[in-house]
Amino acid sequence: MIKKARFEQLYCDTIKNELIKEFQFSSSMEAPRLIKIVVNVGLKDAIADSKVVQYAQDVITAITGQKAVRRNARKSIASFKLREGMPIGVMVTLRRKNMYEFLDKLITLALPRIRDFQGVSKKMDGRGNYNLGLKEWTIFPEIDFAVGQKIIGLNVTINTSAKNDAQAVQLLQKFGMPFKK
Repeated sequence: MIKKARFEQLYCDTIKNELIKEFQFSSSMEAPRLIKIVVNVGLKDAIADSKVVQYAQDVITAITGQKAVRRNARKSIASFKLREGMPIGVMVTLRRKNMYEFLDKLITLALPRIRDFQGVSKKMDGRGNYNLGLKEWTIFPEIDFAVGQKIIGLNVTINTSAKNDAQAVQLLQKFGMPFKK
């Protein structure tokens, strides 16, 4: 039998049942759950230096445990010196076990390492999805930051099956997401 990730086990054993009781769902399939997590990095420096994209791809692969994909420009923009097809970002979509392991790492290891951390905003997108922008990726334990390396921010999008923001906030709070009071 395949061993489940710690947060996946937590969801199956306790969180799902708590959400069913709290929102009075008639079926366990109605309970909100995580669908996917997308980690995205935009690289404005990639226009001048192509090595930045490879570096970012290696770092995101190390952080998430899944191979990152390069994203290319869809159209040319002369004022940005950008041509169609140039690599300008890196992204990875996490599902199932990798998704739960990344969320565990984000909540228990990375977010507490942010300097002067007061919690993350409760602001959702209106459809039960959550976006979190991180200013630097050095908060993850896999990254050994050396002097002279670029500090790059990343965007984490958590996609849930929640029907509204209240359900999504409750789901993430039960996982331990440190929301502001």
